[in-house]
Amino acid sequence: MLKNEGDRLTRVAVCSPQSEYFRVDNLQAHNIREVANPELARVQHAALSSLLANRGVGLIDIGEFPGHPNSVFTRDMAVGTPKGYIRASMGIPTRVGEDRRMADALDRLGEPFVGAIQPPGIVEGGDVVLAGPVAFVGQTKRTNPEGIRQLTALFDRMGVEVRVCLLPETYLHLDQTVGVLGPDRLMVCRDLFPGELFRGYQTVLMPGQCFNVNFICLAPDEIIVPAANLPLIDAAEENNFLAHILDLSEFAKGTGGPNCLIMPIERR
Repeated sequence: MLKNEGDRLTRVAVCSPQSEYFRVDNLQAHNIREVANPELARVQHAALSSLLANRGVGLIDIGEFPGHPNSVFTRDMAVGTPKGYIRASMGIPTRVGEDRRMADALDRLGEPFVGAIQPPGIVEGGDVVLAGPVAFVGQTKRTNPEGIRQLTALFDRMGVEVRVCLLPETYLHLDQTVGVLGPDRLMVCRDLFPGELFRGYQTVLMPGQCFNVNFICLAPDEIIVPAANLPLIDAAEENNFLAHILDLSEFAKGTGGPNCLIMPIERR
């Protein structure tokens, strides 16, 4: 179960890149900037998996989805909640079907299913940041108002408040702009949102034009940060977070960060 993304991470679903991530017939259709180097991408993903395992996180590798290079980015395929998982509805045609593959994997693991986003609603997991009693939800090109309406109805049944964050088109997902550092502590890109949106939380504000705040929270004030994100590394040092720094350059080519590479299943 997942109550707060600032709690200790104990179980995730990943998809290690074997072949599909490198079979990109149309970069624009898949929203991939550049085809990754296969050998280096495998080494980088293995380093991430090793770090997670060494920090006590159980990994379930769901395997690549044939014909879906973006299936390596498992975060977007489902939404974790305090009661179980919500099946997402992908916002880009080339990813349609990945949500059902993740649902099948979670069903096999015995994870409770609490609902699904139905068309014309679209919601991707990277647009949902769960912070205890509040779920911050990004309205983006990948998550539309109808999807948010359905998601809100599901969260309402759990007593979780939804706060909608309107994002500029330059951002793909909310988790590029809002991250959870602990049960009541957030990192937020400055000036993107009204301050009252984050009432009840301590906030670490990054510069308004921040590179992005996509990171994995392993435990309160312990995060995994991409080596290329120097502002985020500096912020970790200034605010006394424990930052594990990894080179994830081959996944940046697919417009993904560390948080995109895991589907959190359980935190304690």
